[in-house]
Amino acid sequence: MERVAGGVMRRVNLGGQGLVSTSLGLGCTALTGAYGPVDPDEAIRVVLRALDGGVSLIDLIDADGEAERLVGKAVAHRPDEALIATAPGTARWEGRGCVSRPEDLGRACDASLARLGLERIDLFVVDPGATVAPIEETMGAAGRLQDAGKIAHIGVRGLDGDLLRRAHAARPVAAVAVEYSLWQRRAEREVLPVARELGMGVVAGRPLGRGFLTGRITSPVQLGPGDVRRTDPRFSPESLEAELLRLRDAQGVAADMDVGIGRLAIAWLLTRGDDIVPVPSTRDLVHLEMNLTAAGILLPEPVKARLAGTYPLREE
Repeated sequence: MERVAGGVMRRVNLGGQGLVSTSLGLGCTALTGAYGPVDPDEAIRVVLRALDGGVSLIDLIDADGEAERLVGKAVAHRPDEALIATAPGTARWEGRGCVSRPEDLGRACDASLARLGLERIDLFVVDPGATVAPIEETMGAAGRLQDAGKIAHIGVRGLDGDLLRRAHAARPVAAVAVEYSLWQRRAEREVLPVARELGMGVVAGRPLGRGFLTGRITSPVQLGPGDVRRTDPRFSPESLEAELLRLRDAQGVAADMDVGIGRLAIAWLLTRGDDIVPVPSTRDLVHLEMNLTAAGILLPEPVKARLAGTYPLREE
């Protein structure tokens, strides 16, 4: 049977700059339609239920402008309960889909603020490597937004090792956003060690491997024509066939714990450190409830060892 701790969502320091989050966040990629059609009213209910469940971090880093509007409506009367993280470039403004110059950050930030209905973004996550300018210029532009009071903290994405150090040296980084899950542990090579060295928190995106770690996706045939996972090589027929063998081993571990594999995957991430906040994304209230309960699952050391054996850190 599963071992469950108290039902209260823990609060953790997301890095060393005073950014306080709950141990589990809500990702909003699913609210963009990336994984299937979205009912706007249901999306708002999902956000509100997450807040009711004690979640504070609402992650819009991989979302779009419409998702920002939906979240803005949801938190309009509860702004003090939500910790909003968003990123420029994913939201649509002036008909463009990306931020390619440091000076674009200001307009992207203003557009996000307008859609969210907020005066300040709690965590503004930039991708310095995606611009044509040096990292230092992009971080400087983000710093000016912070000085102006439009953002509280700066986050980064898309950087490893020395580039992460360069970004932090140019302007202190509160948190780094990175894909991290039992299925994808690459972040443990450089991102996590450097983040901890520099006192950054980690926003762990795609903690359920874009749904693969729920066990519900066994074939690409299940993915709709507009589903972004159709372009992800991990969801090709050949890759899924191989990965499902390992997933079955992990499902055996979950069965011994009397929990679902998705809940087990989130619980595993929560054992990796209080500086890591997983942000599972969903547009479904039932799946949200399942994700929330993962915060109370305690994993014995033998279970952690079995999972590490099933999903070891791979050589690259």
